[in-house]
Amino acid sequence: MSEVLSAPMVVEFPFTRSLGPVQSAFLTGLRERTLLGVRTGDGKVLVPPVEYDPATAAELRELVEVAATGAVTAWAWNPAPRRDQPLTTPFAWVLVRLDGADTALLHVLDAPGPESVRTGMRVRVRWAEERTGAITDIACFEPYDSEASHEPAPHRGAFDDAVTGIVAPARLDYTYSPGRAQSAYLNALAGRTSVGERCPSCRKVYVPPRGACPTCGVATDEQVEVGPRGTVTTFCIVNIKSRHPASLDLEVPYVYAHIALDGADLALHARIGHIPYDQVRMGLRVEPVWTDGARHPDHYRPSGEPDADYDAYKELL
Repeated sequence: MSEVLSAPMVVEFPFTRSLGPVQSAFLTGLRERTLLGVRTGDGKVLVPPVEYDPATAAELRELVEVAATGAVTAWAWNPAPRRDQPLTTPFAWVLVRLDGADTALLHVLDAPGPESVRTGMRVRVRWAEERTGAITDIACFEPYDSEASHEPAPHRGAFDDAVTGIVAPARLDYTYSPGRAQSAYLNALAGRTSVGERCPSCRKVYVPPRGACPTCGVATDEQVEVGPRGTVTTFCIVNIKSRHPASLDLEVPYVYAHIALDGADLALHARIGHIPYDQVRMGLRVEPVWTDGARHPDHYRPSGEPDADYDAYKELL
């Protein structure tokens, strides 16, 4: 059996959102070293604040200031911090109920070891040296030997230069293994050959192979060489430049298309080149273009053949 491949993968995108008056006041308050909560109709103080009562859905606007000290209500030790986590040394994830609040805030606790952390321990905020109006303005919590003695005080929530929006980066790092079927497909591509697998029941050939027929649900293991040429079934015009390194040198607009390789019953997607974007069309016959040392085609280009009849690929749309 051919080598089963694996590779590190990253899914990353920035999430931009605007803030309502409650969230704006909360984050701007962090910048000013002020901790704000919101009072519900039954008198409870929620930290972090929300704009609607989770029990009644009533709109909430009564802001109050709580203390920068509190007690740990739950915790979990993190022995190996990962990329972009708040601390680079081992720490505890903690839920902290700040003095004056009725709910707990999730953050991190800088502690020498798990033996020093316990439910109910007293902690206080350690503020970041540079604050911008984000939850990271709280650098972490740290142990603090004191008793609770704080009553929430009314606060207007008014600050100069209020924070009105945030950009929250989202990132997922993981290791992906394509499994036996797709590893065989990728290894064949490295030799400039495309292979699929045929379903023993419906006899369809799937490229890339899945290891099982998505129609019949039975295992597939009969390899079938397909292509290298194929037919454009559908396509889209890309007008926004991607941040992905493989796309940084591409000038927009360009075209990505579904391509049904000859002999395949499933279309794969790839970029179309060597033709103006506005001349790409359904039925266009294409062939792969390889670069030296590449493990897969860089893109597809027109093969010079007449366009395929619609009936030849309509079942693959």
